[in-house]
Amino acid sequence: MTEAAILRLLTWLSPAFPTGAYAYSHGLEFAVADGDVTDGVTLRAWLEDLLLLGPGRSDTILLRHAHRAAADPERLAEIAELAAALAPGRERRAETLGLGAAFATAAAPWGGVAPAAYPVAVGALAGRSDIFADDAATAYLQAFVANLVVAAVRLVPLGQSAGLVVLAALEPTMLAVLEDTKNAGLDDLGGACWRSDIAAMRHETQYTRLFRT
Repeated sequence: MTEAAILRLLTWLSPAFPTGAYAYSHGLEFAVADGDVTDGVTLRAWLEDLLLLGPGRSDTILLRHAHRAAADPERLAEIAELAAALAPGRERRAETLGLGAAFATAAAPWGGVAPAAYPVAVGALAGRSDIFADDAATAYLQAFVANLVVAAVRLVPLGQSAGLVVLAALEPTMLAVLEDTKNAGLDDLGGACWRSDIAAMRHETQYTRLFRT
């Protein structure tokens, strides 16, 4: 990866990049309130499932295919439509489309990209910027997990040191997802994180909320 590519990925997937990712908990807020996530051990198990069996894996596949279709607007539009349709609930759909739209707006100085589900927007811009798909997927996954760890630090509550222990422990899982998705097709999309999906749906009517999902 070139120095320019590193700089762009660090910028685009930094917490400071104005996508508003900090406002979303991906259903984690309800999981904490319902007692599914109570400490570092349960947080790690929850996030590991998201990576291996849920949106971590699916988003990485979508990102890789958007990267390949970056120069094919018609194909890219098909992938974007599929990504939006895969959202299991209203808030998850609002999350991925909202993040993608904000990313597209903020990415204007680098040539911009059409608003789409977040992984599709990131993959398309990386492809147009000659950034390798593996590198873009790595940065995307790390940002996804790190954002949820930060949310858990606030919600559980969990100490920052404990949060970093979880983040470090999930590195092998992230690497496994990256390897597993290298040659995955769109027919390989799918998930089995039912409790996470239900948590996001039930979060819609949670009485007190800090996060949007």
